[in-house]
Amino acid sequence: MSTKFLTLKTCDGNEFVLDEAIAVRSQTIKSMVEDDCVSNVIPLPNVDSKTMTKVIEYRKKHSEEDISKDMLMAFEKAFVKVHHSILHALILATNFLNDKEILDMMCQEVVDSKNDFTPEEEEEIRKENAWAFE
Repeated sequence: MSTKFLTLKTCDGNEFVLDEAIAVRSQTIKSMVEDDCVSNVIPLPNVDSKTMTKVIEYRKKHSEEDISKDMLMAFEKAFVKVHHSILHALILATNFLNDKEILDMMCQEVVDSKNDFTPEEEEEIRKENAWAFE
């Protein structure tokens, strides 16, 4: 069985050739493929090459078969520790790509970095508003 590849073209003109199995982790790309809307190159007008490189890095790491859960957790912890401009670009790109897994992780990083409550204060708020965490 041969592997199918897709070419993704970022807004700054760079092309990335990816295994289709990795590329379709993006629901946007998956829908394009399923609806037969793709030609030779899939344009990504809202994603630049620096950001796409980070998305691909994440997807490839998560595609490794022999990686432990601990290694993945360490990778993810390091992955989100980027400058706020990169974090912002990743949020916009993964929102466009409809890649909920990365988007949720990036948004959680924003929330965590903005949280100025002590653990005790946070626990009290969670108790007072338990209904919101159900």
